[in-house]
Amino acid sequence: MDEHRLRDLLAKVSVGHVSVDEAVTALRRLPFEDLGYAKVDHHRAIRQGFPEVVFCQGKTIPQVVGIVKALYARASIVLATRAAPEVFAAVQDAIPEAIYNEAARIIVIGEPRSSENAPRVLVISAGTSDIPVAEEAAATAEAAGCEVRRVFDVGVAGLHRLLEHHGDFEAADVIVVVAGMEGALASVVGGLVNKPVIAVPTSVGYGASFGGLAALLSMLNSCASGVVVVNIDNGFGAGYFAALLGKRER
Repeated sequence: MDEHRLRDLLAKVSVGHVSVDEAVTALRRLPFEDLGYAKVDHHRAIRQGFPEVVFCQGKTIPQVVGIVKALYARASIVLATRAAPEVFAAVQDAIPEAIYNEAARIIVIGEPRSSENAPRVLVISAGTSDIPVAEEAAATAEAAGCEVRRVFDVGVAGLHRLLEHHGDFEAADVIVVVAGMEGALASVVGGLVNKPVIAVPTSVGYGASFGGLAALLSMLNSCASGVVVVNIDNGFGAGYFAALLGKRER
């Protein structure tokens, strides 16, 4: 149950459209619902402003479907990350309105509440190979109610491609930079803007990149001010943090 639904329930109680007993029944499942294999945190939307997100990797398909159904019964939007196509097919069978972002491997059910003052998030990828992680960040920020602009394949091997998008830098409240290899793009962007930059190292690269460790260390050692770093391939974490930060900036 999110804050909007909670307020609606309490308003109905106040005018007598819902009885106290009915409200108690609705609230009894807060703060969580025990499915046996998972304790679904329905209270998270009230605490944090966004419902619990399902990390599909490592879960069975029936487990994912069960958790998603439980969440969607009480939330206006549900996000499931790292979802394989066969997981989406099963979720869509159970909830036909489910939508799949194949590049991001994200399932979205429901619509974020629109706002005229939505945070503006710019997601930049260094290369085409970084797009899956960049899309995960972008799709997450969109689900959280942000206005998202994507700029892909503008890495340091051809900086003229990046500089063409200076207007996008100015329009953004928060910038997410996704890069593998040596991860230098985050420092470059951080040195060009007066906006918060969230750096996402990816596991893209040859052997000496050590599965993204080289990019992670490079970003952590950035000489540009205003750059923070999330874990390797953690597009979801970057998109979620961008949304939180953007809402405070607005």
